[in-house]
Amino acid sequence: MAITDVVVPQLSESVSEATLLTWKKKPGEAVTADEILIEVETDKVVLEVPAPASGVFTEIVRADGSMVVSGEVIARIDTAGKAAAVTASPANTAAAAPAPVAAPVAASAGSAGVASPAAAKILAEKGVAASNVSGSGRDGRITKGDALGASAAPAAAPVKAAPLANPSVPMTQSLDGRPEQRVPMSRLRARVAERLLQSQQDNAILTTFNEVNMQGVIDLRNLYKDKFEKEHGVKLGFMSFFVKAAVAALKRYPVLNASIDGKDIIYHGYFDIGIAVGSPRGLVVPILRNADQLSIAEIEKTIADFGKRASEGKLGIEEMTGGTFSISNGGVFGSMLSTPIINPPQSAILGVHATKERAVVEKGQIVIRPINYLAMSYDHRMIDGREAVLGLVAMKEALEDPQRLLLEI
Repeated sequence: MAITDVVVPQLSESVSEATLLTWKKKPGEAVTADEILIEVETDKVVLEVPAPASGVFTEIVRADGSMVVSGEVIARIDTAGKAAAVTASPANTAAAAPAPVAAPVAASAGSAGVASPAAAKILAEKGVAASNVSGSGRDGRITKGDALGASAAPAAAPVKAAPLANPSVPMTQSLDGRPEQRVPMSRLRARVAERLLQSQQDNAILTTFNEVNMQGVIDLRNLYKDKFEKEHGVKLGFMSFFVKAAVAALKRYPVLNASIDGKDIIYHGYFDIGIAVGSPRGLVVPILRNADQLSIAEIEKTIADFGKRASEGKLGIEEMTGGTFSISNGGVFGSMLSTPIINPPQSAILGVHATKERAVVEKGQIVIRPINYLAMSYDHRMIDGREAVLGLVAMKEALEDPQRLLLEI
């Protein structure tokens, strides 16, 4: 026997422990090298644990849901063993013979609630229990006439339960008898909750709003989207324009790209933009590094890759660490307006919403324009209202004249 240990992969310095999810193999089963055995959830990402070698999965050291740390042994593989074939014995494969049906016992006359043979047949056809029928015969015996006059109790309407949030967790009954499901909060969800609460407690958050006419961006996108996709292999969306507009504003107002460290303000000489992405396990914010140096195509490709890997739980810890400014796009879900919460230690975040045709006034005339409401939340401890408002106006102006934005003039 040659035993190889399965260990927890190296976690980042900021992550001290993780949670094992569900084992994909059982002891005795064969495994191949690099086959995924289990996933490990940290408060930032979900990591896959592959088999270090081929062999037989012999032992689970740490069960589902266990708290583990980097390098901890969680299972063992026998690299010299062979999986045992499961052979069904005749006792296991033979169909169980049906239990003999007991012959009806003749009821003794003179017993209350006892049906005559003819009455019993009628009650059985109606689905009525003899105990629910009052007999008019001698000593309460149920007669054929009693059976003919008996009716089945109306069936109770089935209670339609709400869809299960987690099918693996059973539904229970609350104190008043209604269904409930108690599901443990994932580490990622718990960490998101902790950070958002911390943000509201530690930051003096204000939000400023503005509206932007998206007609220029829409016209530019419609003009080149087909050629763009053919050339770069990715669709031309709107998020790349918001990223470019944000970077242009951050360059003009550096405090929006800064962060607080104790009693110091750190002004960052780079632009790492966090893009909030929804995933099955919760909100994640992967980072567009050096966004000012990326082309529209590079931004679109990176964001598409973020979305795909977020849905698969394959984003790395290093990809969600850092960031100097964030963008949250609630518009993809139909949001019209919101007040985004700052992602600490950043000092500001841009909220983007759904673009809708609205009636607006231009030169004294009411016209229809595709309008998007922008919201920027900022930490008032370091950012004054002037910089916040002017920064958002700079984003608005860049989006309303995208040619200047792309030419950086």
